Order: sequence, then C-alpha cells, then structure tokens
Amino acid sequence: MHSVLIAIQVVTSILLSLCILSQSRGEGLGAAIAGTGGGEFHSTRRGAEKFLYRATVFLSFVFALNAFLFAFLPRG
Repeated sequence: MHSVLIAIQVVTSILLSLCILSQSRGEGLGAAIAGTGGGEFHSTRRGAEKFLYRATVFLSFVFALNAFLFAFLPRG
C-alpha cells in the first residue's frame, strides 16, 4: 500500500509543479519582492488559464490528502 501512495505522491508532485510553473501572472517574482507593479488589473480566468487554476487546486488537494494518508496509515 505504501508503494502505491509513494507513486501517487511522486506523480502528483510532478504534475502540480508543472501546473504551477505553467501559470504566469503579473510581472514575475522581482516585481513582487521590489513592489514595483505598474499596470495591475483584475481579469477573469478563461480557457487554459482557468483549467490550470482548477488543476492546481485539485492536485494540491490530492497531494495533501495523500500526504496525510501516508503519514497516518500503519506501516507493514
């Protein structure tokens, strides 16, 4: 059972990383740290951006649930 949970965790972590890195919002990390953001506006998510957002939320839930299962299931 633990090997299945480990495999799910590895696949989920890779997919979650790809989803997070595929999202591009704002002007990048430098602008977030320095606080220099000029033309910020709010827009609704559509198409691929909406799919990536929902996939990120779903994969993060699966990742956390799998981590809790792995931590609390008895070994053996």
